[in-house]
Amino acid sequence: MAGPAPLEDLPPRASKDVQKYLLPGESAVVATRRHWAVLIEPTVKFLPVFVAGGWLLLYDPDNRVTSSAGLIVLVAALVYYGLRVGEWWMRHFIVSTRRVLLTSGVIVRTVTLLPLRRITDLTWKETLLGQVLGYGTFRFESAGQQQALSEITFLPGADVLYRRVSALLFSSDWGGGGAASAGDDEGNLEPPPSTSPGWPGRRDTEPIQGLPPQQS
Repeated sequence: MAGPAPLEDLPPRASKDVQKYLLPGESAVVATRRHWAVLIEPTVKFLPVFVAGGWLLLYDPDNRVTSSAGLIVLVAALVYYGLRVGEWWMRHFIVSTRRVLLTSGVIVRTVTLLPLRRITDLTWKETLLGQVLGYGTFRFESAGQQQALSEITFLPGADVLYRRVSALLFSSDWGGGGAASAGDDEGNLEPPPSTSPGWPGRRDTEPIQGLPPQQS
């Protein structure tokens, strides 16, 4: 089963998203486009309409009504399918050392993110067709309210992705017992505790040298 491409072999669009949306000091562990199987349903919807539009256009070329209707149907079908293909081409699933991101949008770009620190569980699911074609679904469970990235479908080489993301979240491969086990919501290390009154090393109660003694 073919897995996602190595990061150094990413297509230009994915590399651009990685460079544009990751923070300084943040590196990508996974960056991939969704599996081409996501286009099966749009293709099934597109083909009959496209064939019907072509038939109307060619059935009676001298009839303006049927020719115009056929042309409108053809253009509408092509626009619909073009938008679906464009959305598939522009959408990328990115996992960095701090966050999970999903970039999408052809005309208006949208970036949805989930800090690794909030992820409490990760589920990987493969249907029968997914096992044959090589794609799966990730389901993230997180602390707090429902997240927009709770489920991502049609991920290629989901078994490889699952191992990479699990190692990032729950193992010590990335330091500190996993990215989700320490640090703040963006994966930064927690600051050291401040020395406030009552903490070891604080000397607020010691007298200030050089002051005259208090009169009783």
